[in-house]
Amino acid sequence: MESSHFSALQLKHRGIEQQLRQEMSRPSPDETIIQSLKKRKLRIKEALAQI
Repeated sequence: MESSHFSALQLKHRGIEQQLRQEMSRPSPDETIIQSLKKRKLRIKEALAQI
């Protein structure tokens, strides 16, 4: 079960990374969205480290 949970978290982490890249590549990126995505990404990274 940990393996599937770990994989799911990795997928979420990659998805958030992709969203971050897309937002930051916009001519006028929304800093609120960027900060929110970074916080979500950090929480997932911390969860991955605990597994």
